[in-house]
Amino acid sequence: MIDPRLLRDDPDRVRAGQAKRGLSADVVDHALAADEQRRSSIAEYERLRAEQKQLGKQIPQAQGEEKQALLERTKTLSADVKKAEAAQGEAEQTYRELLMAIPNVAADEAPAGGEDDYAVLEEVGTPRDFAAEGFEPKDHVELGRILGAIDVERGAKVSGARFYYLTGVGADLELALVNMAMDQARGAGFTTMIPPALVKPRAMEGTGFLGQAADDVYRIEGDEMYLVGTSEVPLAAYHSDEILDGRSLPLRYAAFSPCFRKEAGSYGKDTRGIIRVHWFDKVEMFSYTTVEESEAEHQRLLGWEKEWLEKLELAYRVIDTAAGDLGLSAQRKFDCEAWIPTQGRYRELTSTSNCTDFQARRLDIRGRFEDGVKPLATLNGTLVAIPRTIVAILETHQQADGSVRVPAALQPYLQGRKILEPVVG
Repeated sequence: MIDPRLLRDDPDRVRAGQAKRGLSADVVDHALAADEQRRSSIAEYERLRAEQKQLGKQIPQAQGEEKQALLERTKTLSADVKKAEAAQGEAEQTYRELLMAIPNVAADEAPAGGEDDYAVLEEVGTPRDFAAEGFEPKDHVELGRILGAIDVERGAKVSGARFYYLTGVGADLELALVNMAMDQARGAGFTTMIPPALVKPRAMEGTGFLGQAADDVYRIEGDEMYLVGTSEVPLAAYHSDEILDGRSLPLRYAAFSPCFRKEAGSYGKDTRGIIRVHWFDKVEMFSYTTVEESEAEHQRLLGWEKEWLEKLELAYRVIDTAAGDLGLSAQRKFDCEAWIPTQGRYRELTSTSNCTDFQARRLDIRGRFEDGVKPLATLNGTLVAIPRTIVAILETHQQADGSVRVPAALQPYLQGRKILEPVVG
């Protein structure tokens, strides 16, 4: 959640943040009013408790009618204290709910607007010109069939729409990508992890996935557990309710995990193939650092993502995501989008978000420093999301006969194979 002091001391900045995301500022006004009510209810409760304590001292020394009057007042006061305590709790709950509903204030540098208002920061590489090479590129579904790598028909038969099997070289390709990604992360100083894919509600709420993103989350009925849509969730909650030694920062983790998403708002979009699916595997980077260092750490995460895409020899661009397309927790987000030849456009392969101290406040993650204890900053960045990366590799590096050239950096992870050969005509 945002810093309560920011809401109280500079509400106009929070209102501006709402406007930049295309959201109403009403929640800011409601939260301010709730904060005033909360503080008023605390003061009233404390006033009544002070009177109650004072009466407790007076009664033993009083006599006769005076003592009787004090005892009567004690009864009335006791009821008033209970009411005041309940009112305080209610006001506190209302204030917290409103505060939790306010998204992180977008960075000044983030473009205003919605999904289509991003800013292109750079383009790297040149999309391949298949016309100049004299053949029409096949899409990843057809290539997956030819290579015996992707089976969407049986995925739909067994599990429904937006599910798939990776078979043969497709499964080999996933394992190769995961191992290569983990090697890169390990080499950059990340601690590798395999976290739980099921988490308690607090982990989901703390990372901001039970607000605007709740419709996209799978909930296990009866168990009060959620399937994660990204390992960002268990990685952020890993140090919840802890005070970390500031001298140990930054702490960096890289996790492999399955991810589950309902894709509730994507009806009719990307229905062919494995671009948009309900389940996929991913390697995610995650950092804990100070708020002051978070912007520099964000650039480092972006640098590692760019390094990864260049190893895969993909043409890509980096965009600065508009404020209205940011998640609840993100202050700023960069997406790396690879060129998909048969779609004739760039599609997101990786992203990295700076959540500043937003998630840390919700999950009570703090650091101990020479100047005291304070909330940390959390950042996340996808290194490899398997299905879309496979799509980009197959379509970009295909050859006229349906075979696919393996990028040099990936070859050691595919038993030295330089070419993925067709297995069917």
